[in-house]
Amino acid sequence: MIMNANVVKRDLVKVILDSVSISQYLCIVSLVVLVWTYTLRSIFTETSLLLLDIILLCSGFLIVLLTAKRLSFDLLVSYFLKTSFFITGLYVLSPVYQTLTRSISSDSIWALTTSLVVLHLFLHNYSDSTLEFTNFTSNISLNASIVSSLLIASRLPSRLHVFAIVLFSLQVFLFGPFVGYCVKKYSFRLHLCFSFGLMVLTLFLVYGLHRLLFVLLLGILVFVNLVCPYWLIRIQEYKFEINGPWDEAKLCFNISE
Repeated sequence: MIMNANVVKRDLVKVILDSVSISQYLCIVSLVVLVWTYTLRSIFTETSLLLLDIILLCSGFLIVLLTAKRLSFDLLVSYFLKTSFFITGLYVLSPVYQTLTRSISSDSIWALTTSLVVLHLFLHNYSDSTLEFTNFTSNISLNASIVSSLLIASRLPSRLHVFAIVLFSLQVFLFGPFVGYCVKKYSFRLHLCFSFGLMVLTLFLVYGLHRLLFVLLLGILVFVNLVCPYWLIRIQEYKFEINGPWDEAKLCFNISE
């Protein structure tokens, strides 16, 4: 009889470093919500949103170019064409998005948007495997983020506002995880520096918006990065597995009978 033969022993430091990816995405979603809030308050204009979209798009392509090991001219042309079609389609459909929820009250929109963002965070696939295959929960998470973006866009005053905010949201929710994966695959230290810088920036901006939200976000980051890894290591000693030479029971039956 062998005990705990397949139990993986985890190191606290490694678990803490792995949990940084979760905090990174929490900060990314928090920044998206901040942009939505400032846009609804008319602090961000159409021009500033479009400038932000251009900066994000160029930065994302630049990061992919610098971190990709194999990149051909045909692949670059394919990326450019797909992005152009994507942006053109969003611009054409912007009037539809603007009038999508005209008959729904604003309170219902805020409540539904908050619920969808929370659902997106709970069902999001935080592992790197989300880039190789998708499952049912990750698809629900992505759809929830897209619907929440459209709900926010439907409350904006102009077509250009709607186009800019939807483009910004989809860039983050669709392409943000891929860019983060490229950075992490290229250099884990660069991934850590980027994540910690993003945390500091997010906490600073949230503090300027509301101090209670700052305390809440700081508590969540501490809980994810320190408390949860500590709990995982602590409950590891209660893991008990028994292996032996006996055979596992197999059910043998004929379906045709």
